[in-house]
Amino acid sequence: MTLTARQEPAAGPGPARAGRRAWTALGVLMLPLLLVSMDVSVLYFALPSISADLRPGATEQLWILDIYGFVLAGLLITMGALGDRVGRRKVLLGGTALFGLASAAAAYAHTPGALIGARALLGIGGACLMPATLALIRVLFTDPAQRAKAVTLWTSVMASGIALGPVVSGALVEHFWWGSVFLVNLPAMALLLVLGPLLLPESKGAATGRFDVLSAALSLGALLPLIHGVKELAKDGWAPLPAGAVGAGLLVGLLFVRRQARLAHPMVDLALLRNRAYGGSVLANLLAMAATVGFAVFLTQYLQSVLGQSPFEAALWSLVPTAGVLAAAPSAAALARRTDRAYVMAGGFLVAAAGFASLAGLDRATPLWVVIAAGAVYAGGLVSAMTLANEVALGAAPPDRAGSAAAVLESGAELGGALGMALLGALGTAVYTGAMPADAPAAARETLGGALTTGPEVAEAARAAFVEAMGTVAAGAAALMAASAALSLVLLRRVRG
Repeated sequence: MTLTARQEPAAGPGPARAGRRAWTALGVLMLPLLLVSMDVSVLYFALPSISADLRPGATEQLWILDIYGFVLAGLLITMGALGDRVGRRKVLLGGTALFGLASAAAAYAHTPGALIGARALLGIGGACLMPATLALIRVLFTDPAQRAKAVTLWTSVMASGIALGPVVSGALVEHFWWGSVFLVNLPAMALLLVLGPLLLPESKGAATGRFDVLSAALSLGALLPLIHGVKELAKDGWAPLPAGAVGAGLLVGLLFVRRQARLAHPMVDLALLRNRAYGGSVLANLLAMAATVGFAVFLTQYLQSVLGQSPFEAALWSLVPTAGVLAAAPSAAALARRTDRAYVMAGGFLVAAAGFASLAGLDRATPLWVVIAAGAVYAGGLVSAMTLANEVALGAAPPDRAGSAAAVLESGAELGGALGMALLGALGTAVYTGAMPADAPAAARETLGGALTTGPEVAEAARAAFVEAMGTVAAGAAALMAASAALSLVLLRRVRG
């Protein structure tokens, strides 16, 4: 027996409180969320084995890594809106089945093209799963205090999954073949297919009529080239092709917005975006992800190329700051029940700013424990702010728009990550190039990786220049977080979510 189609707050003194069944259902929802977020980073250590076995070219190798994230980001809005129309549980279970089948296909792929295709299918499945998990929380938990706890768990699991991906990948590849990083998905997906129909409610919005395929195409046509172009500009600097992709994405995005404004049942509710509680939360999430992803690129290179750690050792050290996440997120949620959430969000951003600022003076003599401790501080502050942003946004969205609202929130986070790589990456590259000796080889002046292939003197100068650049990026991230704190106070004070 399943729950009723749509749970509404009970009449009387307050919303109906969820019981054990709803909390058990939440535990089930965490399975796909953990695996979908892990798949963003799970190939980091498997790629050398894949390259030795399948022998992909340089372009194919890049697509093996990137296609999952691009498809996931491009389809989030479409799948969130589809869930609102046909049923979120239906979309969740369909995505679960596709994710499981694509995982098996990826594990046993015999050519680079087959693996790229399987990773694209994984992205489609992930786009079905992520907004549905957050939207179903809106349905399962009508009591704001309980929903806050559920969203805290959702955010913590998502952040932990991204951090766990490289560690799980390294452990599996060390003992099994590279396909095992995909097969690990199968037991959880099978369990979800069994328990989902029993524990999860079916829910959908009030929209009727045909699904707007043109809006779905415009959404994909806007987000895919925009995020891809921004990431390429972050990696390789200015080039006509990625810049054109960004321009094309913005143009298609404008067409998408114009179409939404004219539809009776739009895929994205523009009025909801203008709501301070929802629109402000989307912006806060975007800024938090910009700092997280933008700095993570430098931290990873610092651990491996400056300190000389192996990829697996670097992944283990990168996992340590999640302790700050697991401690800070519940504390922030509890504090937000006693005071205005805008103040707690601003406090989280200021804690993150302090963590980043403590790394602004980084040099070659800085002990590793200082870097890791600062990482725990900024990660705890960031996830605290993101947890509350997710909670406010979900509470502000009407239940019949929960899927599309969750999808826009997650799409904003994806875009924020790409922008963080581009903006903070450009800042770090400029400082690194300026700090390198003028007579260093061109390759050494462009990247740390290029410098490490030259002589020891140039390599040592490059490491010092990179640490200086990383400190500047940390200062830039701190300034961004301070601005985010101010925006939270301006946009989200005294709002109801």
